[in-house]
Amino acid sequence: MSGLYVYILASPSRALYVGVSRSLVRRMDQHQNGPGHNYVRRHRIDRLVYFERIAPAIDAIRREKQIKSWTRMKRVDLIESVNPDWQDLSKSGLARGVG
Repeated sequence: MSGLYVYILASPSRALYVGVSRSLVRRMDQHQNGPGHNYVRRHRIDRLVYFERIAPAIDAIRREKQIKSWTRMKRVDLIESVNPDWQDLSKSGLARGVG
């Protein structure tokens, strides 16, 4: 299945970062162990709290922009609709098997 992952990362203090990637596993490794994005590194944003796979890629990019345009409360509501405890999905096994 082609497409991209739209994802939301959070810090322990719940600062948020919205991104898009073809390989969620690789991108999480970059965020957690690599140089990552300055904002992510500065705010210690390293927990995967939400993701969805969207194809075609153009729709995923539109979805990322849509989520980024939302208020913080609307992003929090989206996260809590599927992950009410803000668990790190990259460690919980829920995100295993994704690209």
